Amino acid sequence: MQKARNLQYTADMQQVSGELAKLGYYHSIELRDGSVIPGIQTLEKQRWRIAQFPIPQDLRGKRVLDIGAWDGWFSFEMERRGASVVAVDATDKTNFREAKALLNSKVEYVVGDICRLKPRDIGYFDIVLFFGVLYHLKHPMLALENVCELSTGLVCVESFVTDNGDAPVPTLEFYEGDELAGQFDNWVGPNVSCLLAMCRATGFATVEFSGVLDHRAHVVCNKEWPETARSGPGPELIVVQNSELSNHEFTADRDDYLTTWFQTPERDLNCDNVLVQVGPYGARPAGVRSSEGVCQANCKLPLGLAPGWHDVSVAVRDGGWSSKMRIAVDLPREQRLSQTFSNAMTITAVHDGRTWERNQVRTGYGSCVSTWVEGIPDGTPMTDVAVRLDGTDIPSCFVSSLDDEKGAKQVNALVPAGLERGEYQLSVRCRDEESRVVAIQLF
Repeated sequence: MQKARNLQYTADMQQVSGELAKLGYYHSIELRDGSVIPGIQTLEKQRWRIAQFPIPQDLRGKRVLDIGAWDGWFSFEMERRGASVVAVDATDKTNFREAKALLNSKVEYVVGDICRLKPRDIGYFDIVLFFGVLYHLKHPMLALENVCELSTGLVCVESFVTDNGDAPVPTLEFYEGDELAGQFDNWVGPNVSCLLAMCRATGFATVEFSGVLDHRAHVVCNKEWPETARSGPGPELIVVQNSELSNHEFTADRDDYLTTWFQTPERDLNCDNVLVQVGPYGARPAGVRSSEGVCQANCKLPLGLAPGWHDVSVAVRDGGWSSKMRIAVDLPREQRLSQTFSNAMTITAVHDGRTWERNQVRTGYGSCVSTWVEGIPDGTPMTDVAVRLDGTDIPSCFVSSLDDEKGAKQVNALVPAGLERGEYQLSVRCRDEESRVVAIQLF
């Protein structure tokens, strides 16, 4: 069946190649006077293709990227809707430049390889069109990651696929020569399951399959969680750390994953009902485990995060969000150290939470820090209190309800096992207040 589909696609493309040789244009282009430059794809077919995606008619104030623009109809259509548009193609297309001049278009034309383009080259985009390109690439995952990084929200993917979506196991055909459509630049053929899995693994929060038409799958990807009415308490966030290094170091240019541990009474949790939010972007877990009410969710650090502080929170199903914990991405240590403080709280003592050594905390699995803090109001919920090490939050796992005889409350927090040994600045945050820092040693 799969071989037959490929043979049919090859026959279709051979017919297209013959028509292209006659017409010269692949896209039909409607000019301002109403006349049309005829192409293989009619205006009706092009409008039908774009209608497969939830792109608003009014795009004023939006930036749109059209990857693999070819003759440019999709670029010009996005401009017609009011967007500021950048069109990218791997080679300089004369037809695009001719059509751009005839339309007096302001679309910016960039000749470049999507496997190498970065935001520093062309910026970020509200909407990205990625039509008919993926299967032409030797490095499809790298390209998808770059597409994801360039976007801030919606990405529309259209790609040749080897089935109609009825195979549950992801498979990817590799074409060493011209096996597909007689074209040497057709390198891969994913089935639908594979295409969806690749989009999820790239780091999109949501990936929705719209269907297969003319051997092409239509997939709607988004970096944001959909707006949902949420109710009830959220999970209790315990720890957030680098999945591989078990520390607080996160780098946008590296394939970093983060791990969140949280407590929730919810059961039967999986990658589809646990939502992680990192800064402005959603992060779909790649794996979820739970045991005795404590859950672990691992997810890819979202692509496109700017250097600085980013809040992390977790939600389960349609329940509320957890308290937030901030992490630093590509922020040097000297910039992570606390620069602001309040006189409302004072740290009176810091101990290892297990050995009770003063101003010293042993690193490794099960590491815990105990602090005594004056100024935390009675009745403050644990979710409102966090310990900060060099500015990065460690949510509290215990806050005493009443002051001790010296007027201080005990605050305990679990320390990520992989933090490097050495001196750290420790402070305690309660809501919007932060104590002065004290120096401690991790050893």
